[in-house]
Amino acid sequence: MLDTPNLDRRAERYKATVAEIIQAAWELARAGGLAGLSLRELASKVGMRAPSLYSYFDSKNAIYDAMYAQGAREFLERETRLPFTGDPLEDLKTITHFFFDFSTEDPVRYQLLFQRSIPGFQPSPESFAISIKGLEVLRERLTAMGFNEPDMLDLVTAVGTGLTSQQISNDPGGDRWARLVDESVDMLINHLNRMKRRSER
Repeated sequence: MLDTPNLDRRAERYKATVAEIIQAAWELARAGGLAGLSLRELASKVGMRAPSLYSYFDSKNAIYDAMYAQGAREFLERETRLPFTGDPLEDLKTITHFFFDFSTEDPVRYQLLFQRSIPGFQPSPESFAISIKGLEVLRERLTAMGFNEPDMLDLVTAVGTGLTSQQISNDPGGDRWARLVDESVDMLINHLNRMKRRSER
């Protein structure tokens, strides 16, 4: 007869070790860059030999994938809690500030989620599906504002990533582009309203 309590404890230890490995991977990536993540360093950081990592992840890309999924879940969970007023201008500012703040508070997470900075890595379909849910939340918010054309969604994401990339690349830890978020959204919503009027003709 199987000893269920022992099985449960083993499963809990396994899950805890996986979480410890992912956390350590984030720490190393933040210190030395995503592409420079070393399995030997990672194993040492969690108190095991490098081959032992393969008991938990079958490749380095599988570790990246777990990191990606964790970051995408964090984004989605916070995105779905955003407060909205029904005023398109204020709500679009809320969305853009959220994306900007989420991204700049952890540039390595931003690179993993929103850039292609690791040669040969692509998130698994399961992990990428979490990101797609986040994009769908944004699409639904914009549709509720009356901005339901695909180009409108593309413009909103382009403005957000543009401001974010400039801030991370040229003024890390500062506020040079953070101070431009509201002004950028003011210009953006004026253009979105013009696009909306054209589409309604």
